[in-house]
Amino acid sequence: MSFRNFKMVDYVVYGRGALNQLDEILAPRRKGDAPMIFFVDEFFTGNQAFLSRLPLRGKDKVVIIDVTHEPKTTYVDALKDELKAEFGTVSGIIGIGGGSVMDMTKAVALMMTNPGSSADYQGWDLVKLPGVYKAGIPTISGTGAEVSRTTVLTGPVRKLGMNSDYTPFDQIVLDPDLLKTVPVNQRFYTAMDCFIHCVESLTGTYLNAFSKAYGEKAQDLCEEIFLHRSDWDETSDEKLMMASYAGGMSIAYSQVGVAHAVSYGLSYLLGTKHGIGNCIVFDKLEEFYPEGVAKFRKMVAMHNIDIPQGITKGLSDADFDKMIDVSYGLPPLWENALGKNWKEQMPKERLRALYEQF
Repeated sequence: MSFRNFKMVDYVVYGRGALNQLDEILAPRRKGDAPMIFFVDEFFTGNQAFLSRLPLRGKDKVVIIDVTHEPKTTYVDALKDELKAEFGTVSGIIGIGGGSVMDMTKAVALMMTNPGSSADYQGWDLVKLPGVYKAGIPTISGTGAEVSRTTVLTGPVRKLGMNSDYTPFDQIVLDPDLLKTVPVNQRFYTAMDCFIHCVESLTGTYLNAFSKAYGEKAQDLCEEIFLHRSDWDETSDEKLMMASYAGGMSIAYSQVGVAHAVSYGLSYLLGTKHGIGNCIVFDKLEEFYPEGVAKFRKMVAMHNIDIPQGITKGLSDADFDKMIDVSYGLPPLWENALGKNWKEQMPKERLRALYEQF
């Protein structure tokens, strides 16, 4: 039997105020006068108190990342071209923000050393060269992008990750202090991404003791802070940050399922953000995940969260076909959810009917 030998994040620092150690963490990674590039979520635009904490040296540069839309291959390629034109090479890229910034950081770091367009590398194990040094500093928790071996991108024909052993961060900095400014609704949508991918992992055909241990802990933490209490304090931020990390580890050695496979189609066609897209889809999946959906709906009600409805109403046949094609382009997700005969269980007609519910 052959077991998966998968790449993990090299270094992890956790704790309140850990961001203050960034200068010493980066120092040995600097190469001559080649700069460190800081990709910062646009949420922090104009926040000088926060931006002044970044350890800028020499030619280092802050690049504000537009997160209006989820990461696109065209955006990745444009940033790569700009950095190469300005600096030739860089010592590394540091991503500070939500899941979109994490994915942009990983993708651009890889494209600094790999030829062509990032669209050429959408798939499994297509990246051939290590990227430049990359570090991730999440300021919102749930996606697990800080530990994932993929960077999800919307390309010209598909939404699919650059999934490779070269994708994980070299360093992540987990500082719960950075979560305190997250808007309540956004915090919920992103946290539910964690809860949902734990449900998918724990009920999937790829489940094993490794992914089960991490997935169960992450799901327990999500339920503790969203099902068993209604207030929010500093310990909630700490638990959610660890849930995100553990949830990401769980799917690193297993896979997600129906909710993610279907939400990718929504995101590609309608630009639906990942967290809220998963919530829209999962709310209709009691046939596949009855216990998980019941808990999810209880959390939605407890926290007075609005889940958009009717977003696919009025779409054309061509629109539905495009979403189905994008979703069908994710065989590992479907196989984890339904087994090797997943196409028999989820023919395109059934998937179309599912999309019509949203």
